[in-house]
Amino acid sequence: MTSLITAHDLSKSFGTQQLFTDISFSISADDRIGLLGPNGSGKSTLLKILMDMESPDTGFISRRQGLRVGYACQEPEFPEMGLEELLLDQPLHGDPIELRTRAQILLSKMQFPDPEQKASLLSGGWKKRLDIARALMNEPDLLLLDEPTNHLDLEGILWLEKFLARERIAYIAVSHDRYFLENISNKIIELNKCYPQGLFSCEGSLSVYMEKKDAFLEAQAQQQKGLASVVKDEIAWLRKSAPARTTKSRSRIAKAYELMEELSTVKQRNKTSKVNISFLASERETRRLLVAKNLYKAFGDRELFNGVDLTLSPGSRIGIVGQNGTGKTTLLRILAGQVAQDKGTIKYADDLKLVYFDQHRAHLPLNLTIREALSPMSDTVTYRGQQIHVNGWAKRFLFSADRLSLPIGCLSGGERARILIAKLMLEPADLLFLDEPTNDLDIQTLEVMEESLLEFAGAVVMISHDRCLMDRVCTQILGLGGSGKPEQYADYAQWEKTLISDSKKKNKDFSQPAAAAPVASFKADPAAPATTAAAAITTPAPRQRKLSYKEQKELESMEKTISNLEEEIQGLKLKLEQPSISSDSQKSLELYHLLAEADAKLEKLFERWHYLEEL
Repeated sequence: MTSLITAHDLSKSFGTQQLFTDISFSISADDRIGLLGPNGSGKSTLLKILMDMESPDTGFISRRQGLRVGYACQEPEFPEMGLEELLLDQPLHGDPIELRTRAQILLSKMQFPDPEQKASLLSGGWKKRLDIARALMNEPDLLLLDEPTNHLDLEGILWLEKFLARERIAYIAVSHDRYFLENISNKIIELNKCYPQGLFSCEGSLSVYMEKKDAFLEAQAQQQKGLASVVKDEIAWLRKSAPARTTKSRSRIAKAYELMEELSTVKQRNKTSKVNISFLASERETRRLLVAKNLYKAFGDRELFNGVDLTLSPGSRIGIVGQNGTGKTTLLRILAGQVAQDKGTIKYADDLKLVYFDQHRAHLPLNLTIREALSPMSDTVTYRGQQIHVNGWAKRFLFSADRLSLPIGCLSGGERARILIAKLMLEPADLLFLDEPTNDLDIQTLEVMEESLLEFAGAVVMISHDRCLMDRVCTQILGLGGSGKPEQYADYAQWEKTLISDSKKKNKDFSQPAAAAPVASFKADPAAPATTAAAAITTPAPRQRKLSYKEQKELESMEKTISNLEEEIQGLKLKLEQPSISSDSQKSLELYHLLAEADAKLEKLFERWHYLEEL
């Protein structure tokens, strides 16, 4: 299918931070792309480049003639205008009556009940819907979505999944919501420096991508092993050889240094870092940390919840769920002692230690530097009774020493979240209260956080739109917003079924998405066999006292044989650099296996050459 837009060798940096280098890919009319990558890899910046809101340092974008692109940003803000007028308040082409009709249709699709409502008064989730509607006003061929599920409740996410499924439009969505990506994507692109071309592209859903990614990285790791073995032998030869006197010797020395450089490059790609998250429990043995009975809260005449009963003990992991506006954050703040309930009682254990994660990062002044935010009074922090230099503590959260003077305001949303987690980890806690802790975090960091919460010895109460996190971590779900008293559910899936059932009864316009795969389905089978270069390595034959005639002929032809194989390897590498190959994960994987086999064969030839030369 004809490409809508093609990126050619794009590079982008901010100051000393290189986001991506020489990346290339294409987007076709039938693509439904999930864009992934570690925090700070440049996903949002790439969308802005595709939208022509920013320019790459090098490279260029080619677009189909007449291409229309729509863009919904990560944190939309609107002036005090009516919804319909706001949609029309942008550069548009067409008959004014038709444009107004289009705006009304879009607002109806987005389920806005009142087109005259002021946009500035909308909640975060409804602002997301409005921003998508605004992006669709020019009837784009391609829609760019930056973290579209942030601030959406479950009903909003299910609505968005159905909306994207029925709209005949190509899109690329930056998201870390694993169930959402599984349900809406037919292609995944990951920006990551661990790949030769700076990205990994895979046709299929998120679970297919995870399997192919693991296989790809395994093949690359085996390539490193094969290269390391060859380089080790070449270094040994260099150390014991006399200065180069022949053309063959000089050629071999040059080849040895090329192999060393190639090994260094592959090692750098295979080097991975991940956040080290471990919340510090106080290790108290109290059986009941908190007991809440019959909590009630209202704002004016609007009741948020009534009759909330909750008991928290060490090991409790409670998820609070409900549509936007049902009082989830208010209940969390009441339990944490930050807001008073109107009725009911809360009893805390003596000397209870509470830690609260604020979804708005309100405790992170944007003018502070990273160093000041992590350790405002000295150059060290105290963790588990030990003094740790702030540089070392920052490194655990993937902040290098040369970035510690950056102000918080210059960081991405995911980086700010990591700073807040780094601060909270220094506080021993009996209770963790987490309000949307996963917003902006990349998938690798999400998985580390999940493991940390599962290992935490205290109690956890959290609000999150991340269904995968809630399924894995929570032992109990408290649902707000239903008729009457809040309901207890065994797991998130049970709550989701109840919400869908209730919504169908009310004829709401969203349906159940495809069954969400368990987290385990996103992992490749660790026991699956893998083709490895090491498997092809054989032990050289026992050393002979002198060369036979056949061996002499073999030695004479060895240099040409090696040269031919090196040309074959170079050809494979050139193929891997072609955009048509690098954007096809299956072809890339096949070529990597061929490259691993060729590297192993080359290693055998070098071993044989060494053996024959030493006779």
